[in-house]
Formats: sequence, structure tokens, C-alpha cells
Amino acid sequence: MQYKLNVLVAAAVTLFAGAVSAQEVVKIGHVAPTSGGIAHLGKDNENGARMAIDELNAKGVTIGGKKVKLELQAEDDAGDPKQGTAVAQKLVDSKVNGVIGHLNSGTSIPASKVYSDAGIPQISPSATNPKYTRNGYKTTFRVVADDVHLGGTLGRYAVKELKGKSIAVIDDRTAYGQGVADEFEKGVKGAGGTTVSHQFTTDKATDFTAILTQIKSKNPDVVFYGGMDAVAGPMIRQMKQLGINAKFMGGDGICSGELPKLAAGAMGDGQVVCAEAGGVEGTQKVGMEKFREDYKKKFNTEVQIYSPYVYDAVNVMVAAMVKAGSADPAKYLPVLAKTDGYKGVTGTISFDEKGDVKNGALTLFTYKGEKREQIAVVR
Repeated sequence: MQYKLNVLVAAAVTLFAGAVSAQEVVKIGHVAPTSGGIAHLGKDNENGARMAIDELNAKGVTIGGKKVKLELQAEDDAGDPKQGTAVAQKLVDSKVNGVIGHLNSGTSIPASKVYSDAGIPQISPSATNPKYTRNGYKTTFRVVADDVHLGGTLGRYAVKELKGKSIAVIDDRTAYGQGVADEFEKGVKGAGGTTVSHQFTTDKATDFTAILTQIKSKNPDVVFYGGMDAVAGPMIRQMKQLGINAKFMGGDGICSGELPKLAAGAMGDGQVVCAEAGGVEGTQKVGMEKFREDYKKKFNTEVQIYSPYVYDAVNVMVAAMVKAGSADPAKYLPVLAKTDGYKGVTGTISFDEKGDVKNGALTLFTYKGEKREQIAVVR
């Protein structure tokens, strides 16, 4: 009798295990630099993906009549284009159903060809260089405004609102840094302003004495930096040491919660003006505030910049799978491309024919008492 009971129990366990294993797994790849100088931004992005996937799994996702389990395959590209393409190929070989990332334009652009060749949809939450969506790839999308909008808006703001008469520009020669700096210059000129100097550095530099000394001779009232916060912070410190009393501007790459720490107390109240690609107004603020509260509760840290956009990107991708009734990239890609009016924590998401977000917003910020304060949301 005991033998029969054991056999029945073993059979039941086998059936249960079979039912669990039969549950379809949908793999979402995520890529960001989780090592190197901007690892804090990469980890922030990855956290946004984990938060979305954990919530979706908790609610339960059914695709094509089958309950699925979402799995995150997170990879580190270190912000390096070569490593970015290697990681992209790794995700393709792993047969992921879709990819969220990369963080940087310099890695997102070359990786986009790898995903395109494999027919795997890619949504970047933060790559702003216009070239990212201008290669004609049907698999490429983004949920933030590009540098034409971001850099141009900051350029006009420098002239019209900050009354900049002598504007200097520095960029780190990356796809992102150079792109946003060039668009900033165009915005300045379009608003009737003048740039008096354009200097270059790298995304790994730590000493800016030579270029800042050259800029100081031009007596600038505004200095714009195209690059990331890991370089911007030390640059602001060295500007203070050299006695350069100018407004410091930059794009989303410097607009982080870490910037005051990286500047080590050298930032004056209202000195820094930066823009984040994205922004919510009115009743939409409630959703964003809840996201920030939930994020802090889950990870015991504040949102840096783009984790809300990663969160929305994951949800947009999964929503397309659900609507298409399939996680097969070839089947849900056309549905993803037609995304229109998705209500996310970062606002309403619709894609145009290039894969760019329609009517993308920008949020202008400054810092006071080492805390980031919103100036305005512009479109």
C-alpha cells in the first residue's frame, strides 16, 4: 500500500513539474554600462527593467492564451561600442525575444544593426543621437526625444533665457556628446547667439586645465558640455578652481542625482542648467511620483535619470506581445511599430515611422542646495 502511495505521489510531483516547465519563458535582454565611470546610471536603467518585469510577473502575463514567465537577461556593455556589439550578438545567440537598451548612443547605434539583422526589436530608453533611428532599421525604437530637440532647446535657452553673450562649448567626442553639442551650437546660432570656443575632451579624461584655460581667455558667461556626469562633475570643480564664473549647461547625460557629489561642493545654486529627454505635467506627475516612491522602496536608492523610461519601454514591448498574441519577434514587431497612445509613467508613448517617440517632451532642471529642481517641461 505504501509503495502504491509513493508511486502516486511521485507521479503527481512529475505532473506538477511538467506543468511548471511547460510555462513559456519570454526573455527580455537589457544592456547598459554597469561597470566604469557611469555604472550608477547603467544600474539605474537595469533596476527599471527589473522593476517592470517583477511587477508583470506578479500580475501574470498571458500571451496567445498561455501564461508566460518573463526573464531578464541583463548585460554590461561598459559604454564601449565594441563591447556593445559583442553583447548584442550574445543576446541574439541567446534567442531573446526583445531588447531594452543600450543606454549610450555610441553603443546603441552599432548594436542596432546586430538586432536588425536578427529581426529582434530594440527599444532604447536613453539613446538620443538622431542617427540611432535614421538607418532605416524596422527593429529600432526609442521612448525619449532626440538631440535635435534636446540640444536645440538648450541652445535657445542659453541665448534667450540665460542671456548668454559669450558661449563656450566642450564635447567628449562620443556619439552622444558630439551630437548634443553640435545641436546646441545650432540652437545658439538659430537664436541669434554666438559661440566663442569649441573644445574637445574624452569621456575618460580627468584633467581639463588646458581647455578650460583657453576658454577662460574668452570670458564666457555660459559653458556647455556634451558628455556624461562622471566628467562634468570634475570639470565643474576645475572651473571653480580657475575662477570661471559661468553658467554650466548640459544634456541628459549630466542631469543626474549624482552630479552634486561628483562636483564635490563646487556647484553654485542655479549654476547648472540641464535637460532630461522626457517629462510629465499635470495629472501625469502622480504616476511618476508613485514610480519614484516604489523604486526607492524596492532598491533603497533614488532614481538617477532613465529608469522610468526603461520601465515604460519594457511595458510597451510586453503590451505589443500581448496584443499580437505572440512573443515571436516577427509577429509582434508590426504591432510594436504601431504603438499609439500607450499611457506610461513617463507620459503618452506613440511611435512615428522611424521608431521615434512622437511629441517628445523635455524637462529643464537646475540644482539648489545639491538637489535637482525642475524649471519647466517643454515640447
